[in-house]
Amino acid sequence: MRVLMLGWEFPPRIAGGLAVACYGLVRGLSHHGVSVTFVMPLRTGEEPPDGYRLLGANEIDIPYTQSLSLPPFWHTVRFYGVQTTLGPYLEQFLTPELRFETVPEPVVSTTESALRLEFSGKYGPDLLDEVYKYAYAVSHLAEREEFDIIHAHDWLTYLGGAWLKEKSGKPLVVHVHATEYDRSGESPNPAILAIERLGMETADLVIAVSFYTRSLIVDKYAIPPEKIWAIHNAVLPKDRQPIQRPPSERKVVTFLGRVTHQKGPEYFVEAAARLAPYIPEAHFVMAGTGDLLRSVIRRVAQLRLGARFSFTGFLPPAEVERLFDLSDVYVMPSVSEPFGISALEALRAGVPVIISKQSGVAEVLPHALKVDFWDVDGLANLIYGILRYKAIRPFFIRYAQAELSQLQWERSSARVIEAYQSILG
Repeated sequence: MRVLMLGWEFPPRIAGGLAVACYGLVRGLSHHGVSVTFVMPLRTGEEPPDGYRLLGANEIDIPYTQSLSLPPFWHTVRFYGVQTTLGPYLEQFLTPELRFETVPEPVVSTTESALRLEFSGKYGPDLLDEVYKYAYAVSHLAEREEFDIIHAHDWLTYLGGAWLKEKSGKPLVVHVHATEYDRSGESPNPAILAIERLGMETADLVIAVSFYTRSLIVDKYAIPPEKIWAIHNAVLPKDRQPIQRPPSERKVVTFLGRVTHQKGPEYFVEAAARLAPYIPEAHFVMAGTGDLLRSVIRRVAQLRLGARFSFTGFLPPAEVERLFDLSDVYVMPSVSEPFGISALEALRAGVPVIISKQSGVAEVLPHALKVDFWDVDGLANLIYGILRYKAIRPFFIRYAQAELSQLQWERSSARVIEAYQSILG
């Protein structure tokens, strides 16, 4: 079986759980003998090679002619003075939310017969433009790649997946790691929402990372339940020994993730304020960055907790591992969490975890402590219990290993192959 997989992140480019999930799944599929070509916006050569093929959209040669078939998401676009009208592809999918009156001129490199688009691969202000360019670039793989199935990860690659399906006639699987409702609540970006709906409606099969996400897709996007497979994420084996923790009376309580409304950082701070008077040795670490970071720091100052908090900013994987080694409890108070791989990574490091009931990972961790994200008193009580009662940590370490043994990428990827076979016939 040959899979053409589209994704926006792949190690070492990691902005969150998406890169980790894509890497784990690709490794798992390769383990089962599936041939995977993974197409990302920008390949730097630093990615870990391990039995699969990696391709950057910046490496795809696009025929340079006077009649370029450009994606319909642009009205017109100019390549080096050549005015080009939209082709007919995907016009049936076009909605008003996806139309733009002006679009910046793409940056390209050219040869005598072909051009290549350039990508930053980042989540910047020009993200939608890069999403459209990516869709256009990968659509040219329909004529030059041999594949049996298209697998697109998250909204960033759904347009490319839909266009490839249109041109190749191959079945499309879209993998939903998060939705715009998770990221933005009840005020979703209309363009992103339209792309998500387009991808799910066009797909032959939708994979959700949890039953929690599956229910949201049915409710918010009106996708038939029989079209959606819930396949949980997993965790890679730990490839190193934990560091020797220096002697300390300090108890480290850790939050790791984007500092955005979705991840619930404000609930972490309020719970810390309730806990702080009762456990003076508790120190709170917030690792990550996001649009709420400044307001969270201000709230910590208002609560006079500045000496009890550390803000690390974004941490690379090696530093995340070190942070877990130093942590006494990991807290994930997400408002809406499709899965939550970081909870598995914390358990892998032997750290007790407290997760919100509004998370997909809660479905596969029966021994994790769970709380409603808004219940800051309940969250504070659970943190107190872990830090004060010494028998709890060994309990978590013992049972976590049994749970993690069932959450390996070889198992999850086997389920993905089963899903593929259901639409390949």
